[in-house]
Amino acid sequence: MPNKPYGIICPLSKACEYLEPRWTIQILGELWGGSSRFNDIRRGLGHMSPALLSRRLREMEAMGLVDRVEDRAAGTVDYFRTAKAIALEPALDALAHWAQRNIEAEIAIGEPNVSTMMWGARRYVKVQELPPRRIVMRFHFGTVERGSDRYWLVTQPGSEVDLCTTDPGTEVDIYVEVTTVSMAAIMLGRSSIAREIDEGRLFLSGDPRLIRTIDRWFPKEDGHDIDGVLPLLPDRDRHAGRHAAAVRQ
Repeated sequence: MPNKPYGIICPLSKACEYLEPRWTIQILGELWGGSSRFNDIRRGLGHMSPALLSRRLREMEAMGLVDRVEDRAAGTVDYFRTAKAIALEPALDALAHWAQRNIEAEIAIGEPNVSTMMWGARRYVKVQELPPRRIVMRFHFGTVERGSDRYWLVTQPGSEVDLCTTDPGTEVDIYVEVTTVSMAAIMLGRSSIAREIDEGRLFLSGDPRLIRTIDRWFPKEDGHDIDGVLPLLPDRDRHAGRHAAAVRQ
C-alpha cells in the first residue's frame, strides 16, 4: 500500500500500517457480516466509491487479507476473509467493546446514512422469531432531509430478508415510525425500543403479535449487551448539554 511507514520498531505500529488505510477495517466488517459480492459490500459501506472499493480490495488481496474467488461459469466474483483476517476478530471485537464503553452515543451515532443503516438492519432481523409466513414491515423516517424516507423489510421463512425502497404492493404487517437517531441507537445498543417509545421517537402500529414480540426479532448490533455501554441521552439532556456548551463558548 502507498502508506509511508512509521519507522518505529513496534508490533502495534506495524499493525496500524496494515489496517490504517481508510475503509480497510470497515470492509473486513462487511465480510465478517456475511457480504461477499462487490455491490453488497459497497451498499453496506454507504459512502465509499466503487473505484476506491476496487482499489482497496486489490490491495487487501495483495496483503493476504482477502481471497478473490471468481466463478467463470456463473459469471460471479466473491470476496472472502483469509485466515490472517479472521485472526483479527478478537482485536476488532475488543476495539468495538472499547468504543461502546468510552465513546458517547451521540458521537458514535453521528448522522447515520438511512439507506446504509436499513441495508444493515436486514442482516439482524431474526426471521426464526417471526410467524412462519411472509412478513412486510414498513419503516418511515420523518427526519430524513434527502433521499428516501420509507423502507420496507420483507421476510419469508427460508429466505434472506429483502430491503425495498418502493412499496412491494402487499399488505403491511407492522408500521414503524421512527427517527434516524432512534433507529441507530437501538441497533447499536445505545437505547431500547421501550425507551424510544417513551421518549416519543418511536411509534408502532399493526399486527399486535409483532408489536408484542418486537424485542425478540428487531435488529440489534452484536455489541448491544456489552457491560458498561454508554447510553443515548434523553432529548432533554442532549438539549441541555448543547445549551451549556453554547453558553461556555
